[in-house]
Amino acid sequence: MNNRLINLYRFAAPSTFYPLAGKMIPWFAALAVAFGLAGLWLGLLVAPTDFQQGEGYRIIFVHVPASWMSMFIYLVMAFWAALGLAFNTRLSGMMATALAPTGALMAFLSLWTGALWGKPMWGTWWVWDARLTSELILLFLYIGFIALQAAIDDPRRADKAGGLLLLVGVVNVPIIYFSVKWWNTLHQGSSVSLTKSPSMAAIMLWGMLLMALCFWMYSIAVALARVRIIMLERERHTEWVKELLAGDKT
Repeated sequence: MNNRLINLYRFAAPSTFYPLAGKMIPWFAALAVAFGLAGLWLGLLVAPTDFQQGEGYRIIFVHVPASWMSMFIYLVMAFWAALGLAFNTRLSGMMATALAPTGALMAFLSLWTGALWGKPMWGTWWVWDARLTSELILLFLYIGFIALQAAIDDPRRADKAGGLLLLVGVVNVPIIYFSVKWWNTLHQGSSVSLTKSPSMAAIMLWGMLLMALCFWMYSIAVALARVRIIMLERERHTEWVKELLAGDKT
């Protein structure tokens, strides 16, 4: 057991994680394409028309997975930040930095598709609904994290400052999730729950879950590709990067 932990711990070093990430990227990218094609086929072509919302409801196959991922990525970033602050590992800050743009993209997609869905359903593009407002705050937290890191020249100090922001802002995630229960909002309750049977047709649920897996695989692939670039930039003065770059030139 201890040997396994030691073997896993060695991947905390950028020099060993870099080649591992390179091997994993194609697999996660391929899974993202496969899940995406299957999810779009079920959601757009197979799933029945909703009896209340008509064809317009199909935006949920992008909106809901994007909303899920916007919250999940923030929690993962906070996890990496906590590890970095506790154990001072270089990889933790790099991973949080690599995930931030994708998390911001998911939050933006959630708000944008929600507006497109809300106009025909609610008659307006935007209301200061509890869930909409807390999701907007999440987008601002992502942007704030990216801006804060860009404003600090020393990467290690930037990681610590960004990590503190992430840990403070994590309180917003349960607010987003439970907002429909805590306040009277325009949003309906969750259609998918761990404790209750789903309130939608099985084919709709499968389409949504496949799209969620697509977004998940995409986020991992993009984050791994981005963290490799961050590693090369931050570790450019180390021997392993010099040897890597020298090997690429030959």
